[in-house]
Amino acid sequence: MKEYDKLVRDKIPDIIGEDGKEFEIDELNDEEYKEYLKDKLLEETQEYVRSGDIEELADVLEVVRSILEAEDVKFEKLEEIRREKADERGGFEKKIKLVKVYD
Repeated sequence: MKEYDKLVRDKIPDIIGEDGKEFEIDELNDEEYKEYLKDKLLEETQEYVRSGDIEELADVLEVVRSILEAEDVKFEKLEEIRREKADERGGFEKKIKLVKVYD
């Protein structure tokens, strides 16, 4: 038996069952769900950092989409915020690394 305490995609229990394995799941309430989404975002981001695999970025995006839905925010609103920040502070196209700031 392997124990988990993490949010999984909706079809994972079906996939586990199809493999002939028994499992136990809980359904989260809204507040728990939001907290587990934060943990999932960290997990998926760390997997991308470790592997560099673009599929992991797709997982990050899926978690971001789920967070937005849980917070009742449209993806377009997130994109609007991103554009505003890019206009004000720039993006990362110039590949600038800050080394020191002298007071």
